[in-house]
Amino acid sequence: MSINILILSCGTRNKIVTYFRQELADKGKVIAADHSPLAPALYEADEAVIVPHIKDTHYLETLLTLCKEKNIKAVFSLIDPELNLLAKYRNDFLAVGTIPIVSDIEKVELCFNKYSLYEFLTQAQIPTPKSYLEEQKFLHEMRKGKISFPVIIKPYDGSASMQIHKVHSSDEMESLMACDDHLMIQEFMDGTEIGADVYVDLLSKKVVSIFTKEKLKMRAGETDKSRSIKDGKLFELIQSVVEKIGLTGMLDIDLFKVGDEYMISEINPRFGGGYPHAYGCGVSFPQMVLNNLEGKANPPQIGEYEADVFMAKYNEIKIIPAAELTKEMMISLPTPDTAASS
Repeated sequence: MSINILILSCGTRNKIVTYFRQELADKGKVIAADHSPLAPALYEADEAVIVPHIKDTHYLETLLTLCKEKNIKAVFSLIDPELNLLAKYRNDFLAVGTIPIVSDIEKVELCFNKYSLYEFLTQAQIPTPKSYLEEQKFLHEMRKGKISFPVIIKPYDGSASMQIHKVHSSDEMESLMACDDHLMIQEFMDGTEIGADVYVDLLSKKVVSIFTKEKLKMRAGETDKSRSIKDGKLFELIQSVVEKIGLTGMLDIDLFKVGDEYMISEINPRFGGGYPHAYGCGVSFPQMVLNNLEGKANPPQIGEYEADVFMAKYNEIKIIPAAELTKEMMISLPTPDTAASS
């Protein structure tokens, strides 16, 4: 029986689509979906599908029909807003024979609410940057010498590193906080930024793979250059946190190392933008997914890669002749006025 995988909101994540095609080989197809016909990753898949925007009232219905018609074995998304939908309607997907590769809805929501995650980590006595929703509480702590400027102001429910500000004064902080009631204040970490790619086995529910890297350069919220690192203490912390929360599948975790202490900043329950570094070092989450879909649990392989291997991203382009666009795709293209304003 074919193992067909549907990758939603593929966008510019060409590498993820390519990796799954390589691992599947002749066992099945990779179907990539996006609402834009100019999403370059569409053209790396065995089959490309244009779907409505995620906010469209018929979006869920479209996905379920697609899964049924294409005999989709498993589905996952590459963007945060869609994870809630997959988790919330898990049973609807299972009913048409499709496994959503996503954590349970309450776990997804915990990770997306950065202040709730901070509270969880603090209660579990797991090191994490101090965070505040209320300015007065922050100022009170500052007067007691427990925290100081600069601090980070960011949305507690944001994604893709949008609207993040480094703030150096009370006036600057108050001005930002007054403009948006979804902001939180977070302790500024003056240390080494680290990213972790983690796979939690879909069958055993255990962490079976961890790849960690020092982030050397960031661009648009994603890791642009990095160096692979290995530390048993770091692996133990990540494994403990992930299993305490009860997450599943592919995870992207942001940490800081300050002195000799590791601190967890954010957890994203999906593929991270820096995952290609892990794959290039032989850490294949697509193969682990395939094993699970074939009913085989993955053995633990935490830290099974070489340290001091570097990754450097570079720009690529996709040329798309009009002949490759279907009538449906052409209808979905932005008008010249819309394109100029976007």
